[in-house]
Amino acid sequence: MPAAAITAIVVSYDSAEVLPACLDALAGEGVPAIVVDNASGDESRNIAAKKGASVIANARNEGYGRGNNIGIAAAETPFVLIVNPDLELGAGAAGALLAAAERYPDAGMLAPRIVEPSGRIFLQPRSLLSPDHLNRSGAMVVPEGDACLPFLSGACLLIRRELFMALGGFDRSIFLFYEDDDLCRRMRDAGHSLIHVHEAEARHGRGRSSTPSPQRRFKARWHLAWSERYIARKYGLTEPSPIRMLENLGKAVGYGLLLNREKLYAHAGSVAGARAWRRGETALAHEGLEMLP
Repeated sequence: MPAAAITAIVVSYDSAEVLPACLDALAGEGVPAIVVDNASGDESRNIAAKKGASVIANARNEGYGRGNNIGIAAAETPFVLIVNPDLELGAGAAGALLAAAERYPDAGMLAPRIVEPSGRIFLQPRSLLSPDHLNRSGAMVVPEGDACLPFLSGACLLIRRELFMALGGFDRSIFLFYEDDDLCRRMRDAGHSLIHVHEAEARHGRGRSSTPSPQRRFKARWHLAWSERYIARKYGLTEPSPIRMLENLGKAVGYGLLLNREKLYAHAGSVAGARAWRRGETALAHEGLEMLP
């Protein structure tokens, strides 16, 4: 099956530093890209256009899952390839993923070997949504070939577009965090396997999609705390104890006294997100967004 069967979806948000390499790698694989820009304040949109990508310019930051939903709805190919802007697809990876999709027709999603800057292969050993017997206390053993896994990383996913649309895409109530775990869980519950493809490789910058700052750290931890509670309630799991919120509050105060802004903002964000959940505030309302149809 040719690479023309795939459209890459890249959600960008102030991703000008990493976007050129991401799009060049996709072009090298012959994979056209749709860049869904979440109201970047940098040159992300111009870079995407100059690199030949189709650009969808959102008026506001719609978040990761909702941004991908918009891009996938605009695609017309049987497969879509979700790609983080700080990820570079390796040579031959697109073809290897498509070949694996043919070998495993029951696979709902497939992912390449994701190599981090340290050289470590990223595999997710645990998830809030995984059965206890599949959660692992340490690092997972890297498969020596293709493997069926309970979860795949949202940094790079080959998805059958028709199936993605039939499942309703990413949960539109989530702005950030757990949306890929949630989709993996729904794929498995619907009877579709999740395949790690050994022959396909991608290099991931991990956390370089947007320029870091204490304010963004606060925002990320706000959504991590909120989404964890949302997902727990969605699946009838035990929600985090209020004691955790008090622990994070204590840490925020402590790091504030030490003048450590990064950790102060991180723990303060966790407190604020948990408190917002307890008050009934939604992630979308927090971002000034409305539920899309």
